[in-house]
Amino acid sequence: MRDLLPHLRQWYADGGRFAVATVIDTFRSAPRQPGAAMAVSDEGVVVGSVSGGCVEADVYEVAREVIQTGLPSIRRYGVSDDDVFAIGLTCGGVIELLVQPVDLASFAEFDAVADAVDSGQPVAVATVVAAGDGLGQRLVVWPDRIAGSLGDSRLDAAVVEDAVAMLDQGATAIRYYGAQGECGRTEVGVFVQAFAPPPRMIVFGAIDFAAAMARVGKFLGYHVTVCDARGVFATRLRFPEADEVVVCWPHRFLAEAVEQGLVDRRTVLCVLTHDPKFDVPLLEVALRTDAGYIGAMGSRRTHEDRLSRLRAVGLTEAELARLTSPTGLDLGARTPEETAISIAAEIIASRCDASGQPLSSTTGRIHRETADPAVARHESRSLPSARSSHGTRVQPAAVR
Repeated sequence: MRDLLPHLRQWYADGGRFAVATVIDTFRSAPRQPGAAMAVSDEGVVVGSVSGGCVEADVYEVAREVIQTGLPSIRRYGVSDDDVFAIGLTCGGVIELLVQPVDLASFAEFDAVADAVDSGQPVAVATVVAAGDGLGQRLVVWPDRIAGSLGDSRLDAAVVEDAVAMLDQGATAIRYYGAQGECGRTEVGVFVQAFAPPPRMIVFGAIDFAAAMARVGKFLGYHVTVCDARGVFATRLRFPEADEVVVCWPHRFLAEAVEQGLVDRRTVLCVLTHDPKFDVPLLEVALRTDAGYIGAMGSRRTHEDRLSRLRAVGLTEAELARLTSPTGLDLGARTPEETAISIAAEIIASRCDASGQPLSSTTGRIHRETADPAVARHESRSLPSARSSHGTRVQPAAVR
């Protein structure tokens, strides 16, 4: 959705109605995760994707219908086993979409939401996706205020509580409630899309490998900071892709970032200095943070020397076990760009608890549920129960 915002903001400013199709739930090997979106303008322009090409043509037609009627709709698509001409996902998964109209009258808070997303401020949009006549009702939640309603003040209060917690985790998922917000009930399904600030990647060491890492980090959606104590090397000219270039002793900068609450389990720390006077004090701080990935570059000899120095300053074996060194997957990387790709691949594999092996040498599902609790989704229902006998899509009528 973030990638679509420039287009959506222009369409919204033009005053017309457009439709946004959002993945709200998935099952098995679905190609896109909840939150993935595709939008269609009133002139038929398409941006975004919800399946990587499997069902976009049909979603386009649904979106055009939603633009005409102004009524939201739920669509579900699954693998087409018996009818090769049926619309379905060849990957074997199931996705469920909310297709909703957006215009000045139906979503007065759109600009405020877009402003928050663009500025990196947390905001969540909660939309009813299962509640009879309530389909499409919307509540916008900021940490300090709300706008809109889902039709009942007690339901609003329950959803706000969950949405604030999901913003802290960066999680997007469906949550279920009773009609008045009761826990353990399933009458009302609410899709909470959390736009948390992007996760942080802090790269220590203003070297050519760091420049490549900053480029890859930005491509993956991280807020990238490059930090080095040497001002002659840590310059904006050398790191134009980074969001921040900081001249400071690395361990001091990281300690300040921790105090400011900027390091959490989504944070990636890449230590590329491979110099003991920088590495040891820095890793002494890093290994006691909540950072989700802590990688340090260097040879195996450097790694063993680094571990000895860290033990000498009091780090435990449990703390040292959090260190990934030498950082990166075994890809045969040599250049800064190749090395950055190998590190990025390891970060992704670590986040998803994946093996990092070639898919051709593994078995089972390709797309797995992420092991990262920050992006984990709710698993309170099973989508296949609503599939047809042929495994193709089931299309409930739009709720009026």
